Amino acid sequence: MTSTGSSEATATALRPPEAPSEERLPILKLLAFTAAGFLAIMTETMPAGLLPQIGRGLDVSEGLAGQLVTLYAIGSVVAAIPVIAATRSVRRRPLLLAAVGGLFVFNTVTALSTNYGVTLGARFVAGMASGVIWGLLAGYARRLVPEHLQGRALAVVGVGQPIALTAGVPLGTYLGSVTSWQGVFWIMSAVALALMIWVRALVPDFPGQAAEQRRPIREIFVTPGIRPILAVIFLWILAHNILYTYISPFMSKAGLGERVDVMLLVFGATAIVGIWLTGMLVDRKLRLLTLVSLAGFAAASLVLGIGNESPVAVIVGVVAWGLTFGGAPTLLQTAIADAAGDGADVAQSMLVTIFNLAVAGGGVVGGLLLESSGPASFPWVLLALAALAFAIVGTAKAGFRPGRRGAA
Repeated sequence: MTSTGSSEATATALRPPEAPSEERLPILKLLAFTAAGFLAIMTETMPAGLLPQIGRGLDVSEGLAGQLVTLYAIGSVVAAIPVIAATRSVRRRPLLLAAVGGLFVFNTVTALSTNYGVTLGARFVAGMASGVIWGLLAGYARRLVPEHLQGRALAVVGVGQPIALTAGVPLGTYLGSVTSWQGVFWIMSAVALALMIWVRALVPDFPGQAAEQRRPIREIFVTPGIRPILAVIFLWILAHNILYTYISPFMSKAGLGERVDVMLLVFGATAIVGIWLTGMLVDRKLRLLTLVSLAGFAAASLVLGIGNESPVAVIVGVVAWGLTFGGAPTLLQTAIADAAGDGADVAQSMLVTIFNLAVAGGGVVGGLLLESSGPASFPWVLLALAALAFAIVGTAKAGFRPGRRGAA
């Protein structure tokens, strides 16, 4: 285009919409993102409660059936950074619809498949769709609200995570008992389809980044504050997943082995309270709240370590664990988006990758500790990791921005 009018029209088309000025959160719009995160995690964790049925249906062992979870997680790790980086110019709503549509299509393929290889392939691609969803959600949600409400918006979006983590396995088991394992995946496909309609009807679209706005991945990675935040993400999520993955043997030591479901429910409920508290304060006191949360997480680990054979002490420790960890995703997503600026989507994809690696690392490290030192060693490792993360936040010169975001 060579005319002035054409250039101005192009610039107008590429210009992002003005930041919202309303003081109230657009709850129905944000809850669509909450539902997307919930769906992504439920799709990942549900097979863990269906392994015997899946194994019989595909004529494989339960161990091989468990690889449905593994391939999904690998897909998320593989896709997050390259796909989000490659689609930065794509408008946000069509990209989110395509990612949710990926869950719809490949959950349907999983429901229809009777071949183990095809099922694993479908799970891998579904995991890739999940990685795109997680890379999009934080940056997209922040664009729906004025700057000083962005942290609170992420708290709303984050509510779906602890609910899905708490409910995923038992809900999958229950639904599998009243239908078939294929029926569970049909249900997940129906939820994905309903979510696509919800997003299309209520969530506004935003443009992607123009070519001149797109920063190289390496430049975003070396942006001041990004690497300390990623280090804290890895340490905190690794610590959490060491205990979360092997909660059953740890609870058995305190005589609560038959109450693991109740303990997970307690954890989920207190995590939701933690998210609510975080949402109230994150836009004003991000650094302080992160330090307090890590200190509380360390204190919970100490209680669990000292009282690992006492049911009362373990219950107190689980409550403190949920309260102090529940807001972690909101804190970490807010911190990395603040630090990355216009590279927020790519930075969020880095968060997704490190997050999933830490989840996998929790399984490996926890398993090694279980075999070598027993479950009583878990809290002390958690304490050390939390202390290291606390030190990084406390000494970081960039990232975890203190003070109020935007104008009150």
